[in-house]
Amino acid sequence: MRHLPTRTTRRRAVGALTAGLLGALGLTGTWGTAGPVQTAGAATSAVSASAGSASAVSASASAAPGLDDGLALTPPMGFNNWNSTHCRAEFDEAMVKGIADIFVEKGLKDAGYEYVNLDDCWALPARDANGKLVPDPVRFPGGIKAVADYVHAKGLKLGIYTSAGTKTCNDAGFPGALGHEYSDAQQFADWGVDYLKYDNCNNQGVDAKLRYTTMRDALKAASETTGRPIVYSICEWGENKPWEWAADVGHLWRTTGDISDNWGSMLSIMKQNLPLAPYAGPGRWNDPDMLEVGNGGMTDTEYRTHFSMWSVMAAPLLIGSDLRSVSDETFDIIGNKEVIAVDQDPLGKQGAVVSSEGGRWVVAKEMKDGSRAVALFNETGSPQRVATSAKAVGLPEADAYTLRDLWQHRSYHTAGTISATVPAHGTVLVRVSADGRWAVHPPAVELGVDGSTLTEAGRATALTTSVTDLGRTSAKRVSVSLSGPEGWRVRATSPTTVGSLPAGRALRTGWTVTAPAGTPAGSYDVTLKAAYRSPSGVRAESVLPLTATVAVAPPSGTSDLGRLPWLSASNGWGPVERDTSNGESAAGDGGPLTINGVVYATGLGVHAESAVEYYTGEACETVSAQVGVDDEEGADGSVAFEIWADGTKVASTGVLTNADAAVGLSADVRGAEVVRLVATDGGDGITSDHGDWASAQLAC
Repeated sequence: MRHLPTRTTRRRAVGALTAGLLGALGLTGTWGTAGPVQTAGAATSAVSASAGSASAVSASASAAPGLDDGLALTPPMGFNNWNSTHCRAEFDEAMVKGIADIFVEKGLKDAGYEYVNLDDCWALPARDANGKLVPDPVRFPGGIKAVADYVHAKGLKLGIYTSAGTKTCNDAGFPGALGHEYSDAQQFADWGVDYLKYDNCNNQGVDAKLRYTTMRDALKAASETTGRPIVYSICEWGENKPWEWAADVGHLWRTTGDISDNWGSMLSIMKQNLPLAPYAGPGRWNDPDMLEVGNGGMTDTEYRTHFSMWSVMAAPLLIGSDLRSVSDETFDIIGNKEVIAVDQDPLGKQGAVVSSEGGRWVVAKEMKDGSRAVALFNETGSPQRVATSAKAVGLPEADAYTLRDLWQHRSYHTAGTISATVPAHGTVLVRVSADGRWAVHPPAVELGVDGSTLTEAGRATALTTSVTDLGRTSAKRVSVSLSGPEGWRVRATSPTTVGSLPAGRALRTGWTVTAPAGTPAGSYDVTLKAAYRSPSGVRAESVLPLTATVAVAPPSGTSDLGRLPWLSASNGWGPVERDTSNGESAAGDGGPLTINGVVYATGLGVHAESAVEYYTGEACETVSAQVGVDDEEGADGSVAFEIWADGTKVASTGVLTNADAAVGLSADVRGAEVVRLVATDGGDGITSDHGDWASAQLAC
């Protein structure tokens, strides 16, 4: 179920429990008194979302022993309906059975997916006269046990949801399990439930560890009477650092607030989860929330990154899209068995950050067979070379290494360099091993591009491509091609072939690319491809998908940025808004831009982490704005604002809070092709970080 840490309306006020309330709930034992509940974003500041480094966790930290019950020895895989349906009417018995059918029909069961999980809204708003939970007879006319029987008959397992509070997280307030743990756990086991997601809403201030431990004991007792073991998912949003105490309480624990189906949200959550690698292991997993792959808010490239990074982090893989309506590409992503094998490796190591600089990330995961899964991830909005070495990722010294590309499903060899030009927001995921049989594979080649893939219709753009041999042997009969959409003119200005490319050498080729006059602004696919042979004659191919962006020249004079088209926009919660505040998760739901009581008519409403890019075509002079934290989130937000010209930060504020008046921010952007407006979280997580670029203007 959702906990929305950015929404004032969803925060739960907490105070000390009175003896009368304890008695009414039927709670016994020694109960602690909690202060106000933290919001999820603030709680995760301890792992530094901006750090993106394992150094954020003490080097001496290590995973505590987990529950000794043989469950969740690899990260759970399955489905949860919440991301695609919330509490809408389509969440019902037919949907759940349909997902189970698709698991079998589409090969997802064979790929390792086994749990079909119900989220909130499956029950009636009130318990029966005996205090028992009652399934909603409209949604589940056959009851939960009938659904469990259907799922079990498919060789799959059923999961269910409730909250460690008096009510669940939905605003309608379905019954929570606080004070009913043993009764509810017994009902779940009697129904045939195999997995419990236990949320954190309406918790009445009861100590988190005590609440979650009580349900652990209740599940164990129910299992002993029914023989039904239940995987236990702790969903307290990382507020109380469960990675430090929950290894012997549950099998997995949420480390962050809820994910949203957008690049900014996914990226922020990934950064919060990465530093927690020392705490993960068989039966005890960091959970950065469910997958959004296929829900439509990101590109397929971004979804492959999402799936790659969750897998290299040994995260639970719970599909969050309605599989009855997703694309074939979605099935290709979530069904990639080579990537799934990284997630499900029995050694149970979470990948650790090797390097992160300028949005270029290297994350490596030790595998049981001694190999390393290596994610080369590009956070930025343009292609980037991301590189590391076999030594840096922990492999022993060897003459050469076998390198398997897990998305292209091809094997190569490398002398030790592990590198690729990675598309914007993309990830290259490889598995590398010290392998005495490396010579049977052709040499790996790295494809590169120098020059901007931004262009204007009718104007020739110059690019230089490179093909570099990373192996121990020469690449033979090398040829390179660059292709664009139909009607585009792509012309080589230097040789595109070479008979032999020695190890460590590169073939560089110049090109001009011209989009026809009148081509609409937007993104277009361009493909760089190299074909070659190994010395033994084995054919090989390497492909680099690129995006060429046709942009419109900026208008002369001074323009309101809220009225101009942007190249790209990412936001930590919901969409970037024009001339209104960020509001909630839907487009157009913000209010007037208001900073410290002053209302502004124009500008951009954002939510950290956010970035908005504009094409300036080397024709503009200044960017200016009044910036600050919007009043709509009360006193909790903290945001820092930055202006970037191409790859250089040219202006920034310190951390601003709701107590601060608007600050004037301006920058000289002469000579820049792209200007980027960035709002960061101020270093303490993204909770309530609604920022305004008020009266934002571009002078050209």
